[in-house]
Amino acid sequence: MARGNLQYNFARLNIAEKLIVVNVLVFILDGLALALLGKSVVDWFQLPKDFIEFFGQPWSLVTYSFFHAGFGHIFWNMLMLYFTGRIFMNLFNGQRFINVYFLGVILGGIVFLLSYNIFPTLLGTNSVLIGASAGVTAVLIFICTYIPNQDVRIIFFNVKLWHVGAFFVLVDLIQIAYGGNIGGRLAHLGGALLGYIYARQLLNGNDIGVGFTKFRDAIAEPFKPKKKKAPLKTVYKKNTPKKRSTADYDKEANQRKIDAILDKISKSGYESLSKAEKDFLFKAGKED
Repeated sequence: MARGNLQYNFARLNIAEKLIVVNVLVFILDGLALALLGKSVVDWFQLPKDFIEFFGQPWSLVTYSFFHAGFGHIFWNMLMLYFTGRIFMNLFNGQRFINVYFLGVILGGIVFLLSYNIFPTLLGTNSVLIGASAGVTAVLIFICTYIPNQDVRIIFFNVKLWHVGAFFVLVDLIQIAYGGNIGGRLAHLGGALLGYIYARQLLNGNDIGVGFTKFRDAIAEPFKPKKKKAPLKTVYKKNTPKKRSTADYDKEANQRKIDAILDKISKSGYESLSKAEKDFLFKAGKED
């Protein structure tokens, strides 16, 4: 019963809330693995800076976003994901949210990889990327670009959404300038760029996530349960002569009588009919 309730409650969540649940579960399970086995499983899923290592685990371009470095890291990411997700889901469906979020994750990861391989000495020793920040930033900048003048409540006062987006981008730029987690900050900016471009294109009537939706559907198709087709049944009919009922015989007899009366009318006129014939013809006409 408890398992059924959990599944029911999870199914009722929107996609942003489901992502929060998954991220928290991964964080807890990774912590348990570290405590019980003395080793984290993150090594298999984090995004390495080296291209050779990346080619050995290409899935890490997406999976890195489900792992976090500590409680503060996941807390602020999930808090931001919750609030931005609520605004986003009031505007669009879950499919578009997935597109914006994971395309932000992917572009953020690509920016991280390229940056470390183009400017290895500049970016320092931070050699891996983990965290949902690129996807969260993509969603944030998307809504800030799509509805920039929407008011949001920040503690005791209202601000425009574009002010919020500009603040977070500015913080990342300042952190890069002062050398704080440059690779991670560049990944944030990659997500921000995706969110901005996606929203601007959507405002112009172009959904750049359509191809990504088709790609996801193609990957998911083999894992979908196939509907079983009911076997075709061949029905054999016996060509047995049908038994004629009494009603069939009565109907034929009446029709012959009607034909005879009509033939008589055509030859001698209606007045030549007897009262019984007239009554019969009248009743037959009412039945038709």
